[in-house]
Amino acid sequence: MSAENVTADWPAITDDQVMAGVKAGSANAFGVLYDRYHERAYRIARVVCRDNGRAEEAVQETFISIWKTRTTYESKAGKVAPWVLTVARYRAIDIARRNGRDAAHQTTDDTLHTISAPGDVPEQAAAHAQTRDVLSLLAQLPDAQREVITLAFYGELSHTEIAAHLDLPPGTVKGRMRLGLQRLRADIQR
Repeated sequence: MSAENVTADWPAITDDQVMAGVKAGSANAFGVLYDRYHERAYRIARVVCRDNGRAEEAVQETFISIWKTRTTYESKAGKVAPWVLTVARYRAIDIARRNGRDAAHQTTDDTLHTISAPGDVPEQAAAHAQTRDVLSLLAQLPDAQREVITLAFYGELSHTEIAAHLDLPPGTVKGRMRLGLQRLRADIQR
């Protein structure tokens, strides 16, 4: 299958085939890669940045970086999904640091637009507060625990994929996940 014919059968081709097309410079293959991973990358960036605009910026920088460095990708180093999502995480961390810790906690216009009719305000405000509280608690976890939880829940990676990407034994990933979730559960119940 040539790199330019990738989009015709994109659901049927593997990530490795898509990356081969991307490495060859195919804009179509790059579009397929973006379509497959931009939502998951956004969810990870949103957790890190705590701001919709900055999360979108992180996703944009993620895919620009992937395109610019596409020839250096090696499939032997790991699967595509964890690699893309890790690039997204690091771009989000860079953006969050660049914008300072206080800026990550400011309300955005996007947040204000999520509140609809006056009758729904209490329910939506409560849901937003709960999400904000969970993200705040997640940010307080040790880096190792936060990383595996973020990759699993927001990146939708399996324990096996996380272990392979982080070069850790699966038991270590499961242990970090268990400890992090126990801590989150305890913090939420306070």
